[in-house]
Amino acid sequence: MLDPVLFAFLITLGAGLATGIGSVIAFYAKETNHKFLSATLGFSAGVMIYVSFVEIFAKANDSLIDAYNGNESKGTIITVIAFFVGMALIALIDILVPSEENPHEIRDVEDLNSPEAQKSLLRMGVFSAIAIAIHNFPEGIATFMGAIHDPALGIGIGVAIAIHNIPEGIAVSVPIRYATGSKKKAFYYSFLSGLSEPVGAVVGYFLLRAFLSDALFGIVFSGVAGIMVYIALDELLPTAEKYGEHHVAIIGVISGMVVMALSLLLFI
Repeated sequence: MLDPVLFAFLITLGAGLATGIGSVIAFYAKETNHKFLSATLGFSAGVMIYVSFVEIFAKANDSLIDAYNGNESKGTIITVIAFFVGMALIALIDILVPSEENPHEIRDVEDLNSPEAQKSLLRMGVFSAIAIAIHNFPEGIATFMGAIHDPALGIGIGVAIAIHNIPEGIAVSVPIRYATGSKKKAFYYSFLSGLSEPVGAVVGYFLLRAFLSDALFGIVFSGVAGIMVYIALDELLPTAEKYGEHHVAIIGVISGMVVMALSLLLFI
């Protein structure tokens, strides 16, 4: 049987490298299928929101209550605080990254081919790669922590993160490709931006494993839930709405929730 740590790392690695899939799609897709993109982003948001509130938050709360000898009030208060600290962490990263280079700020990648944008394309692509790498670091910790605690949960988180990394890969590769004319360079930068997720997993594991306890696990897991909900509400849902019809995005959200619910039921 596969070692749990190795399994968690492989799930995180696969999620991170999905930016490379986005890069390849950008090379060979003549035009973006907006309805499909909207539905998949909505699906990813549905998975993240459902699993965060139904599974991750609940497990974090249980762990913290156990850590404080069954003190439900204290455990729940700390869980709630950690949840919003996770949200604040990813929001702070968004604030610190300038909006023009921030992958969470909606841009239509098809507009990047306009003549007036040519001079800034390479800079935009490189800085997008750096910004995405910064954002992906805590996502790597989130995916790894989920997978090491519960393999089924880790797979669900990994799939959701991978889906939302695909358009980020497109956002990096398109400007660099048009600026340099090189598919190789575009793929290289896109690929590197995704590697910060497994790096986040490794750093998180080695920093936290010596101190791992019910209390620390509950705090980190609750923070992870906050990060994922923020990503869903700040990035995935607005982008899904932008690229498709409202009902397409909502159907994607509901489908993601249904699939995640069914997958969790299978492991009861």
